[in-house]
Amino acid sequence: MEFEPRNSTEEALHDYKVGLGTFTQKMPEIASHYNAFTEACFKEGKLSQKQKQLIALGISLYSQDEYCIIYHTKGCLDQGASEEEILESVGVAAAFGGGAAMSQAVTLVQECIVELNELTQ
Repeated sequence: MEFEPRNSTEEALHDYKVGLGTFTQKMPEIASHYNAFTEACFKEGKLSQKQKQLIALGISLYSQDEYCIIYHTKGCLDQGASEEEILESVGVAAAFGGGAAMSQAVTLVQECIVELNELTQ
C-alpha cells in the first residue's frame, strides 16, 4: 500500500503552532510554565531525546491525539529515529491501545513519515 501525502501533516503542525502562539499571547504565564516543563521532560538524560520522542508517540497513539501523533512522529524523525524504530514503537502502543491505536499507526503515522521525509528532501 502506498500513501499519498496530502499536506495534512504540514497543515496540522502549522495549526498547532498558530494555536499555541495565540494561547501564549492570552495566557503567557501558563504557557511559559508549560513550555519549560515539557522542555525539561524532553531534555537528553538517561533516556535519549529519540527514546523520549518514541515514548511520546506511543502515548499519543494510545490517547488518540492526532496533533500529538503528528508532532511526535516529526520529533522521532528529527531525532534520527528510523522508520523501523517508529513502527516498532507503534506496535508496542497497539499492544496496549488495540485497534484504535493501530488504525492511527497504519494511516496517520505512515502518512506523516512519507510527507515529512518528502519535505526534508
